[in-house]
Amino acid sequence: MNKKRFFLYICLLVLSNSCNQVQKENKKRLINQTTDNIKISKKLYSDKLYGFWLGECIANWTGLVTEMDKIGNIGEIKTGDFYTRKDWGKKDSSSIWGNGVPSDLSPTIDFVLRDSSQVWGSDDDTDIEYIYQHLLFENDTAILTPKMIQKGWLKHIKDKEENFLWVSNQKAFDLMKEGMFPPETSNQKNNEHYNMIDAQLTTEIFGLFAPTRPDFALKMSYLPIRTTAQKDAAWISEFYVIMHSLASSLDERQDKKTQINWLASEARKRLPTDSYASKMYDYVKSKYESNITWEQTRDSIYNRYQVLEKDGYNITSKNLYCNGCFASGINYAASLVSLFYGEGNFIETIKIGTLCGWDSDNPTATWGGLLGFIYGKEKIEALFPTKLSNKFNIHRTRRNFENNGLDTFENMSSKGISIVDGVIINHLGGKSENGTWIIPKSKIEINPENHE
Repeated sequence: MNKKRFFLYICLLVLSNSCNQVQKENKKRLINQTTDNIKISKKLYSDKLYGFWLGECIANWTGLVTEMDKIGNIGEIKTGDFYTRKDWGKKDSSSIWGNGVPSDLSPTIDFVLRDSSQVWGSDDDTDIEYIYQHLLFENDTAILTPKMIQKGWLKHIKDKEENFLWVSNQKAFDLMKEGMFPPETSNQKNNEHYNMIDAQLTTEIFGLFAPTRPDFALKMSYLPIRTTAQKDAAWISEFYVIMHSLASSLDERQDKKTQINWLASEARKRLPTDSYASKMYDYVKSKYESNITWEQTRDSIYNRYQVLEKDGYNITSKNLYCNGCFASGINYAASLVSLFYGEGNFIETIKIGTLCGWDSDNPTATWGGLLGFIYGKEKIEALFPTKLSNKFNIHRTRRNFENNGLDTFENMSSKGISIVDGVIINHLGGKSENGTWIIPKSKIEINPENHE
């Protein structure tokens, strides 16, 4: 073999190895892009949907340990100093309704896990999302109608006994029983709780049904969000939906901090500039960027929004029970503290969210689900020393599901894949080939809702 042929052989060998390496890397990536299309692996997406449900359950049950332990010192209910990072692993305090008794979920503030011999129970942070996924699947649709939502709520939510609904969810349910349909169930003339947290913890999953396409995710979630929320509470819910939809667009070569900050900045575009939601985002982000501790930022939002009532956030003046501890705004601000300071680290994000105060299981569940999706099943499982359960009992809080309410994350993910399949083929102009979704690229603009 002469020198030229030998050199050519070596070049071809290097090129071949390089191509093989690229192909291997592409197989590990959720998405691969061409000039005109986005390609998403169904297998990897299913793994990420499993991660969503698992991450959400871990974070939900961990956050429940400290739910309403710390809400501040305004009004009749005073809870003393807020938790700090030093309280992690220490004895839990009683919640505002605990009558001095700490949580029965854990004697200390720590992760609450279910091993392979146990079952994750549903809670209000997971069960309405479960219902919405079920309704989309059973009705073979991407857009739920007012009648579908009303019928689904009345069938699957308990009526006489404890039903795990509060504030706006409970009011909307009562109105549905009287024959009313969404979005009238969130109209402030009918539902005085329209500005509470409810929609923020029941609709994030719609973003995952429209991967890379937040415009269609907003269409899918528009009515479910407005079943219980209006104005800032609705826009905040859409903020979360957008982040979940765009989680499929992440550059997987970037670190988690960069990814999370990009998701948040994109979702921020949905918030009207005159809303307290947008001003809360900008304020928390500025505090984070000033390099003060998360505890200082948390204390600062308490003072700014509950003591001083800045930026149009006037919940304290309404003299509500627990000073509006269920309100959309203050819990949104708290969620941003754990989001920014957690910097995409699952463990740290959930720790901060658990310790941050107010309705602490809600922000933790939201970020646990989002980060669970971003990480995927195996990476979430690898964070904990025990083999985690894949079983889920929706009948802990809801009713009238098959198999007496017992389900698995595999089955729940499979239903999600079926819904995404229909969305991509029937609404996004895409197709499914050889275990891959192919979605035409589309220029997406995220703008505030016209609310004048």
